[in-house]
This record gives sequence, C-alpha cells and structure tokens, in this order.
Amino acid sequence: MSTKRKTRKEEPLGISFALIESKLDLRKPNVHWEKRRAQGKSLRRKQPRELHAKWLPAKNRPSPLELIDASNRGRQQQFVPLRMGRMAATPFTFFRGAACVMAYDLYRSPVSGINVVLDGDAHLNNFGLYGTPQRDVVFDLNDFDETTIGPWEWDLKRLVASINLAGRENGLNRRERANSVMRSVSGYRTNLERLQSMGLLDVWYLHAYPGRRNPLEKMDRKTEAILNKSVERAMQHTNTRLLNKTAERGAEGRWSLRQDPPILTPVDNKTREKIIDSLSDYAKTLPPERRYMLRRYHVADVGHRVVGVGSVGTRAYLVLLFGNGDDDPLFLQVKEAIMPAHAVYLPPLPPEYSHQGKRVVYGERVLQASTDVMLGWTQIDGRPFYVRQMKNLKGSVPVEVLSGTPFDFYAWGCGAVLARAHTRASDAALIAGYCGRSDALDTALAEWAEAYADQTEADHEVLRKAIKSGKVQAMKESES
Repeated sequence: MSTKRKTRKEEPLGISFALIESKLDLRKPNVHWEKRRAQGKSLRRKQPRELHAKWLPAKNRPSPLELIDASNRGRQQQFVPLRMGRMAATPFTFFRGAACVMAYDLYRSPVSGINVVLDGDAHLNNFGLYGTPQRDVVFDLNDFDETTIGPWEWDLKRLVASINLAGRENGLNRRERANSVMRSVSGYRTNLERLQSMGLLDVWYLHAYPGRRNPLEKMDRKTEAILNKSVERAMQHTNTRLLNKTAERGAEGRWSLRQDPPILTPVDNKTREKIIDSLSDYAKTLPPERRYMLRRYHVADVGHRVVGVGSVGTRAYLVLLFGNGDDDPLFLQVKEAIMPAHAVYLPPLPPEYSHQGKRVVYGERVLQASTDVMLGWTQIDGRPFYVRQMKNLKGSVPVEVLSGTPFDFYAWGCGAVLARAHTRASDAALIAGYCGRSDALDTALAEWAEAYADQTEADHEVLRKAIKSGKVQAMKESES
C-alpha cells in the first residue's frame, strides 16, 4: 500500500498551519461571531450536511489487514500478536485499534472545510475522568496519541461510530442506537451554540465536573448515581494505591516493580539507564518550578508496561520514583509517540512540532481543560516519547454496562465535551454555523454511524478469519 502523503487542495477555515507560523498581530480587529457563523453556514452550499449520511467504501479500499500491518511496522514485534488478539476480541476493540483504517476512510469522506486541533481518536473509551492540579475530578478527553490538525468532522464521526458499536454490544436496537448518536451530535451542536458568543478566555476556564448540575442538560438520578460512583473510584486511583498494587519492598529495603508478563516486565540495565537519562531532557520541557520539584525525586525502578489496544507494541515504560519518603511515590509513564494515523492524509505540521512527543503534549494542552502538571516530552535512542503521570485520579465511566437514559446522557456528554475541546483553538461560530440548529446533521450522522458500524463488523470478521487460518498471529490475554 502506498503511504504517499495526500492533501486537500483548498486551505480550510479555522486553525491552519499558516496561522500557527504567522506573526502575532493584535492590532487587527476581529470579525464579529455572527458574521463568522454566517460564513460557516455558507459552507453548506458546497457540502450539504445531508452528504455526511452516506457511507460507501472506496472502490480501491485496501484490506483492513493491509492497513493494520502497515501500522504495526516499527513496533516491538513480540507484542504485535497481543495487539491482534485484543483487536480480535470484539468489533468495538477492533475499532479501538483500527484508527489507521478509519483514517483512510475519513479522508475519502465529505468535509465542511473547517479545521481544528484534532484529537484523532475520539471514541467513547478515550473520554474519562482525571484530576486537575486543584485535585478536582473532571470529565474530558484523555488520549491524544493521534492528535493533529484536521477536519472537525473526523473526530465527531469517530465518536458516533463508537457509540453505535458500543450500543450494539450493550444490546441496543437500531432505533436506540440512532437515538444515542443523535443525542451525541445534539450535545456537540448545543454546546457550540453556547460557546460561539462566549468570551474567549471564559471558554478556557470551562471544565466538566461529573455529577454536578449541567447548564445545558438536566441529569436524571440514575445517571447521576453512576457518575458519582465513577468519581468515587477515580478518587482512589492515586500513586499510593498503585504502589501497593504494582510494587513491593524487598528484604534490603529497596522498592521494585512486580513482574506481570507480558503486561509489566523488567528492562535490562542499559535500557534502564537510557530511560533515566531521558528524564533529564524531559525536565527541560517542564516549567522551571516543576523542574525543581522533579529534582527532589529519585528513581527506584523502571519497567516496560503494555497499555491499551492501539498502543500495544509501542515502547511504553513505567518509572517508579520516590520524593519525600516511602509514602511519597510518583509513577511516570514514558510512552513512545509515533506518527498519527491521519498524518499521511494531511499537510505536515510545522517543523516546531515534528517531534511526535511534543505534538502529543501540544494537542493535550490545547484540547484538555486542565493538563497533567507532569506532562512533557523526551527521546530515547532517537525515538520520540512523551511523559505523564500514570495515575492522576484517573477513572472511567463503565460504558459497557450502560443502556437507556444513562447511555444517551453519556453520549450527549461526550459530544458536548468534544465541542468545547475543538473550540479552545478554533472557531465555534464557524462550526456552529455549518452544523445549524436543526437536527439535519444529527440524522445524517446516525445513518452514517449505522453503516460504518456494519463496515467495522465486516472488517473485524476479516481479522478473525485471518487469525483462524493462521495468516495473522494473535495471542489471547489468557495465553500471555
């Protein structure tokens, strides 16, 4: 399969590569949001919202196995069978690991012509809970490996396809799945309507506090109870709890990570020293005051830790540090950052963001309302990595058991949060003008999501058959 970069001819509206590189000019007056909204609405003449309803695979669409095989290149090959095993489990886990397949398909779909800082992998399971620097638990996007600049529709379509697939696994019928998708798109549109006229700095102050009263949508008691329980669990996910779960203190008093092959394994001394050395370069990407704080920690142990579905095979390390005594642990994840799935279909980012770890950090700082105070980047053996806390009051809402009103509310919430994320570095009025106040886009994407979920199930079956025939090697968790 050719990996030649393919780009769209017309310069889109919203954030652009030229805008990032241009000189700041604060003397130039802004265009009023109502005029920008009208400009966004005018884009419908060229790309009507109804066009987003149709999903037809390209005539020369490659096999999903071909696209996935290309995405496996450069990974640690001993872990690729584990990745294939995780993707083969269900259509939804296949979808989670197949961002490269959807990137190919989205490039060949209609777009409005408005770019944003794109999450790139905004499926249901990449939204979740985490702690702010003030130790509040908030709900937001929480995975940015695929972040880049591209059409906002690509994130929304990734989200609604995942809603449809999750709905299938949760026993929702076709009508219920369509309703959930429409609720999500409605959440996206409704929040844009609010954000388009809001003060720019006010947008950056917004956080989504799960369980609290929402200004846009009333929450039922059952959903509130589920969210409150999820927050309670997240509050327990601390460095201290992870220490008790994943590390042990030897007879000589030294702490070490417990082996749990193939998920958590030791590294050799040479690799260990390289990882510790890389933290010095990482420290330079932190603000000076946080750099000083990091100096007060010391490394106790380093291990290799397999994470996720799409990330399996990339190099990811877990570093255990201690600060002010044995009751002050810190776990840092040092994770390899590879080229995002959409990159081959988009213009290259400015040279300043050619370091893939820096790209991930930049995307997270733009899209998340509050970012990890330990977020930064480094490199090991010329490979780019980013660094973050492993446990930071992180948690998730149990999507796999949701149905009815709680599932619909969660879908709505993800859509609303995605709109806020896109607005932080782009133009809510432009996107709101294109989306409109009717349910035209909601209906179109409900139809599209149903068809694309069918396609995902078919692609998943191709992988299962390839594993069964021996063409693709796969490892189940129980075999590892």
